Amino acid sequence: MSSNIIFISTLIILWYSSNIGVLLLNKLLLSNYGFKFPIFLTMCHMSACAILSYVSIVFLKIVPLQKIKSRGQFLRIGCLSVVFCGSVVGGNISLRYLPVSFNQAVGATTPFFTAMFAYLMTWKREAWVTYGALVPVVTGVVIASGGEPSFHLFGFIMCISATAARAFKSVLQGILLSSEGEKLNSMNLLLYMSPIAIAVLLPAALVMEPDVVDVTISLALKHRFMWLLLVINSTMAYAANLTNFLVTKNTSALTLQVLGNAKGAVAVVISILLFRNPVTFVGIAGYSMTVMGVVAYGEAKRRYQ
Repeated sequence: MSSNIIFISTLIILWYSSNIGVLLLNKLLLSNYGFKFPIFLTMCHMSACAILSYVSIVFLKIVPLQKIKSRGQFLRIGCLSVVFCGSVVGGNISLRYLPVSFNQAVGATTPFFTAMFAYLMTWKREAWVTYGALVPVVTGVVIASGGEPSFHLFGFIMCISATAARAFKSVLQGILLSSEGEKLNSMNLLLYMSPIAIAVLLPAALVMEPDVVDVTISLALKHRFMWLLLVINSTMAYAANLTNFLVTKNTSALTLQVLGNAKGAVAVVISILLFRNPVTFVGIAGYSMTVMGVVAYGEAKRRYQ
């Protein structure tokens, strides 16, 4: 029993470390290092996910390899991959303009968008109490926005868009891969989504970020740890997905949600300590209201499901 507790605790620590680590490194690269290429950065993440997913599944056999069974399933995975790319790129762009703390506050509204898309796409209704719990989620972000000294409209729009895309992807995943014969676990789904994401992101980076290679080499010459940061950052992006899967597998969906809320709060505190971005009482109050709303939403959903 004690060994199992130690194992799960270690998984949670690794999950927190990889998630918060990739978030902070993204901010460091995109803002402090002047690496203004969020599409290319996302492509680096997906390249690491493609390579390391293959190693984990085929060689390390963390989970059995599941094969794509139909052309329709492949197209559905492709659709998910494009939406996923949009959410990650949008989140990375927002980090150029917003502090991590405010980025996390906006990201906490994911349950609101998930509930909205679930209703619009499946006509699945939750209990009114569950929807009522979403009111403080949105209200808290509105309050936090008004009290954010570093508020940037474009960054806020990209962050909201990324959050909505992330919620849309989770609902879409539930719909498109709900067939018992075509279900994929998240590890195999990442294995197949990653190469498709690279195929989408590579031409986008070449067109929208044409000087990425020259500037990256120039920055690497200026900052000798630039390449190391990119490699560590990309590896952490995969580790975040891997540990998320393992924590989900060894705990429960409710535990994951509670831990996710706490992770956001930890990320906020660490980012404020590292980047020294100014915060206000209004901003903290707004973010706290959002987190409490998310907790209430999770509890209401558990009780009235």
